[in-house]
Amino acid sequence: MFLRLAHQHRQFVQDLVMNLQALAVVLERRGYPASCYTCGDQMNSASFMVSLGDNHLIRFLVSDYGITWTEMRDDRELMKLEGAEAISQLDELADLVKQSMQTDTDSKILAKKY
Repeated sequence: MFLRLAHQHRQFVQDLVMNLQALAVVLERRGYPASCYTCGDQMNSASFMVSLGDNHLIRFLVSDYGITWTEMRDDRELMKLEGAEAISQLDELADLVKQSMQTDTDSKILAKKY
């Protein structure tokens, strides 16, 4: 049982790292300075950062040791979350990006119609 759980955890971390890399690319294309660094080829850890402007920075770390979300403004820590709460916060950020992309798509469709 424990070996199965360890394997599932590694898969979960790898999936999370791949999604962080994709989110960094999308944010960069949207004009936000973002990065996602991994250690090695196994994708068992990552450091994701995005600047939302006005000295507002988000850092998301994932590894076998844990998952953390840290939000800072003017070099002061505003919020630090771990585990499921950190992932929920990351999901909210991804949802904001999706909504923004949908709004842009809808605007382009309306512009073509008129």
